[in-house]
Amino acid sequence: MPTDNLDAEVRSLMPPTHFSRRGFLTTTLIAGFTAVAGPVNAQSVITTDAAGLTAGEVKVPVPDGQLPAYRAMPSTGGPFPTVLVVQEIFGVHEHIKDVCRRFAKLGYYAVAPELFARVADVTKLTTLDEGRAAAGKAPDKQVMADLDSAAAFAKTEKGDTARLGITGFCYGGRVAWLYSAHSPQLKAGVAWYGGITGPTNDGRPKHPLDLVDSLKAPVLGLYAGADQGIPNTDVEKMRAALKAANKPSEIVLYDGVPHGFHADYRPSYREKEAKDGWQRLQAWFQKNGAA
Repeated sequence: MPTDNLDAEVRSLMPPTHFSRRGFLTTTLIAGFTAVAGPVNAQSVITTDAAGLTAGEVKVPVPDGQLPAYRAMPSTGGPFPTVLVVQEIFGVHEHIKDVCRRFAKLGYYAVAPELFARVADVTKLTTLDEGRAAAGKAPDKQVMADLDSAAAFAKTEKGDTARLGITGFCYGGRVAWLYSAHSPQLKAGVAWYGGITGPTNDGRPKHPLDLVDSLKAPVLGLYAGADQGIPNTDVEKMRAALKAANKPSEIVLYDGVPHGFHADYRPSYREKEAKDGWQRLQAWFQKNGAA
């Protein structure tokens, strides 16, 4: 399909959301692993090849331009159940791309849009503080709209958005909760150690704990018992709120493991819990119509 026609079709599927045309600071994805996360733990890195897949960088049309994203799906067949993969504060680097390929090997259409593209050149970030600052500058409303656009883009390829799921890590875990309260189209979400509550501002007016009553899709929360940034008390508050609201969501708290236990390229990686969480994710998507 010619690019102009593809853009027109995607735009026709997107909600009427308007943002100022500020331009994009990130126009292409990070090559390899991000420098922000520190030295790569090469011994534990999982590398998923692209054999049998259609995988690579794409441009997702949004109201103010084109958002760089990574997309992976089986090279034959379809349509495929669709999963939105949401980055950490480090941007869409090799780990997030690999997660997309893992999904594609399972028969999914997976897409990870670069949600910080307007606010930072993520290819040049060098410190955690810079990554946190980028995340803080991306308004939740805009992020929700960008994920809607990524889902609309998937539908123009071979993504079956009637079977739509979302998963995310750290920053992306919080976003997975938010999107599950935002999208009536979503079937299921899986949030890996995403923030539950905290200070609010114009860009972040509400947090997951504030949105329990608004959840439109069931969420599986995968949390770390030894997380230095997300207290176990916050996790228990979320559990209690979900139960009180009679929401069909669940939380697993892995005892004694650190934040980032799924990130196989970092020292925080814990193979046992990461594999268990990945199996739980697949079962959750299957149970709730996102597979």
